[in-house]
Amino acid sequence: MSYIEQFYERTLHWLERYGPRIVFAILVLIAAQFVLRRVRRWVKSLFEKSHIDPSAKTFLANFVVTVLQVLLVIVLMQIVGVKMTLFASVVAGLSVAAGLALSGTLQNFASGVLILLLRPYKVGDNIVTQGQEGTVNSIQLFYTVIITFDNKTVIVPNSKLSNEIILNLSRQGRRRLDMELRLKYNIDYTLIKARIEQAFGKMESVLNDPPLRIGVSKLEADSYIVTINAWIPSHGFEDGKLLVNEKLMSELSDTGIFIKPA
Repeated sequence: MSYIEQFYERTLHWLERYGPRIVFAILVLIAAQFVLRRVRRWVKSLFEKSHIDPSAKTFLANFVVTVLQVLLVIVLMQIVGVKMTLFASVVAGLSVAAGLALSGTLQNFASGVLILLLRPYKVGDNIVTQGQEGTVNSIQLFYTVIITFDNKTVIVPNSKLSNEIILNLSRQGRRRLDMELRLKYNIDYTLIKARIEQAFGKMESVLNDPPLRIGVSKLEADSYIVTINAWIPSHGFEDGKLLVNEKLMSELSDTGIFIKPA
């Protein structure tokens, strides 16, 4: 028997054995792709109705579809008759190697998913972390971009943000501005308090709730300290602080009060 005849017989035998399986697998693949498109639209619409962060919605929808596609590939391999033992061994080996090589990256990825789901901060929040203070510009799966108030771009790995302290300055919507005034004992506290209340009453940037608090916080040998607690919006806090200082200084310029930095 010639080599051509042997090849022909082996090919025919292979087609008789695997041909129907391959055809069936192709039909399953076509039908599955149609179903997956419907599932993708359904998952996206489901997440759109939820209150999950927009960045997390896209990731979760793609993740669900990707998992389904992987399962589809495994099912097709089973239909065709590919032995899964060798495949599983190769995948396991590659997974271990990739896990060791990308341990830090995978940790950042997992942390990014947790941040998007738990939302300790969101885009637009002012936060303090890793010695940096600024506004969250974007939340990626592996890192978060922060723009500092002096316009520096800081890229922080998500693993640092999920495992360490984050000071969110914006979540409550308002922040307390603390000020201290040093007064000589010959200055009438009652009159000064009335002047301070009048000055703050004219400031649109100062919130009425919680109310303004003024009191004597410390007595010294030659003076006493008056503490002022005022509430202003979290966003634009630094600008509001400068404006309050400027207006208060203008209102009390004729009293001889020394304004002590908070």
